[in-house]
Amino acid sequence: MANAAPMTRSFLQVAATEEVASPLRVVQIEGLVILKIIKHCKEFSPALVTGQLLGLDVGSVLEVTNCFPFPIREEDEEIEADGANYQLEMMRCLREVNVDNNTVGWYQSTLLGSFQTVELIETFMNYQENIRRCVCIIYDPSRSNQGVLALKALKLSDSFMELYRSNNFSGEKLREKNLSWVDIFEEIPIKVSNSALISAFMTELEADTPVTQCDYDRLHLSTKPFMERNVEFLIECMDDLSMEQQKFQFYYRNLSRQQTQQQSWLQKRRAENIARKAAGEEPLPEEDSSNPIFKPVPEPSRLDSFLITNQISNYCNQINGVAGQSLNRLYLTKALHEN
Repeated sequence: MANAAPMTRSFLQVAATEEVASPLRVVQIEGLVILKIIKHCKEFSPALVTGQLLGLDVGSVLEVTNCFPFPIREEDEEIEADGANYQLEMMRCLREVNVDNNTVGWYQSTLLGSFQTVELIETFMNYQENIRRCVCIIYDPSRSNQGVLALKALKLSDSFMELYRSNNFSGEKLREKNLSWVDIFEEIPIKVSNSALISAFMTELEADTPVTQCDYDRLHLSTKPFMERNVEFLIECMDDLSMEQQKFQFYYRNLSRQQTQQQSWLQKRRAENIARKAAGEEPLPEEDSSNPIFKPVPEPSRLDSFLITNQISNYCNQINGVAGQSLNRLYLTKALHEN
């Protein structure tokens, strides 16, 4: 029995080490949760909605077993307080009926993939204060209309969260951390899970005909509205990125002007010190902190430009994917007409 305590401590230490070291590799979502998310987002589309994800954090798998929607948020503080009370009341009711009520993140809808914002990062940081690992499920109803289940699970990278806490997005700090615009978010693979009874029931619901209406919908040739909106959003992002570049150009012009003024001032001070030494007087210091030209020029944050670049990449990928599918359908239609 004397050796039992050391062995117990060793086991607990190993278990704690494994718990800390295991990275999040997959998000396992039950099919019913996905249907709830899709129903909530489509009912209020094109308005953006959010909801709470509930489940369990088991090793490298984050299991999402339930969810519930949030009320439409308003700017009024009283209504926001009511929303917080609603969330607490919902979780209390779920606990009473013995349903998983552990918060593992939240879900939100988006329009054409325009979700990479500062607000999303701030929400992540607020969740991270109380939850060790959390994810955000993004659902895009507009893309789902094109025959794609636009569902993705995102989390912030550890290196970006560390940098965000320091609130220093200068070029020097980014180079030190080796962080680029692609390192802000990490996409986690999603695995859909259903119970054996639900899988058997879905098998019974399958149609006997090999072709369904969904297969015909995939042959729809018109992608004009979707492409137009994507290009419009892409142009807006390019304008925003151009404005961010102008901020940096203004910063570098001011920095160059300041360095020129500092060099000119130092030359004058050195010449003055040479004259003072010749006269037997004490030389003056070569740097004067009270002089405005020695105050550092504040460098603008690169966070906004990183997010805009991420968003531009997302729009380009969507346009590329839709254009490629559209061309394939046109070639298929052309071959059918020729035959």
